[in-house]
Amino acid sequence: MKLKPSELILNPDGSVYHLNLQPENISNTIILVGDQNRVEKVSQYFDSIEFQTQKREFKTHTGSYKGKRLSVISTGIGPDNIDIVINELDALFNIDLNKREIKSNLTSIDFIRIGTSGSLQSDIPVDSFVLGTHGLDLNGMLHAYDLKDINLNHIVNAFVEHTKWSTKKAYPLLIVNSSVLMKKLESPKVYKGITATAGGFYGPQGRQLRLELQDSELNNKIDSFNYKGHRISNLEMETSAIYGLSKLLGHHAVSMNAIIANRATGTFSKNPAKVIDELIRYTLNKIVE
Repeated sequence: MKLKPSELILNPDGSVYHLNLQPENISNTIILVGDQNRVEKVSQYFDSIEFQTQKREFKTHTGSYKGKRLSVISTGIGPDNIDIVINELDALFNIDLNKREIKSNLTSIDFIRIGTSGSLQSDIPVDSFVLGTHGLDLNGMLHAYDLKDINLNHIVNAFVEHTKWSTKKAYPLLIVNSSVLMKKLESPKVYKGITATAGGFYGPQGRQLRLELQDSELNNKIDSFNYKGHRISNLEMETSAIYGLSKLLGHHAVSMNAIIANRATGTFSKNPAKVIDELIRYTLNKIVE
């Protein structure tokens, strides 16, 4: 079946619409960062850079680190941007762009997010690293897809009951990470926990400025949730979307977060650039081990 031009949009040069990439431009090991200015903070450690491009907030550098070909791509903020990035990257590997047909032999991609996040637990301090064992989806973007069996319903139902989750909101989802990538990136210095993904920065993450919140106690309920040792370690805006789309498409994904704020203690890192750089170097070296 051919994909219609309205469904798979290509630029005049044949590159995918938003990312401005062609298949030869990227590696199948891809580091995802939110901030476009963080791309150079990763690629500065590459031994060489073979390709660079940018369109809108989507910046890509592809090069080599200690003999391994890697790409780093900025996604921008939020699950809606992740929907664009993961789908277009998958298309580069698994759709014949000239014929507009899905390939019979599919390629699996490794996605490693290097992001910043706020801790929800008082014992996970600022300037630490958190690896998301699961992505807790609180934003609803993934409900546009046939979720098959990727949702861990028993934990989600316990979370909904614990928080008295509003029926007016999208029903939460919980998606596990790639155990293969987790084994590669974990170490005694890395905290692990469920990474919650909100659809916004203020109200959806419990921040109140001039607008009243639907549930002003929701963050406290999220903080206190514990299901057989599984607790919610941090809150951000991308991980569950990466985990969900990767799981559905047959890719591997893991999210590494530099903790620059602690919502439980009200503290913020005195040098966030330093902890982000430390996480970048840690992650790069773990990828090539």
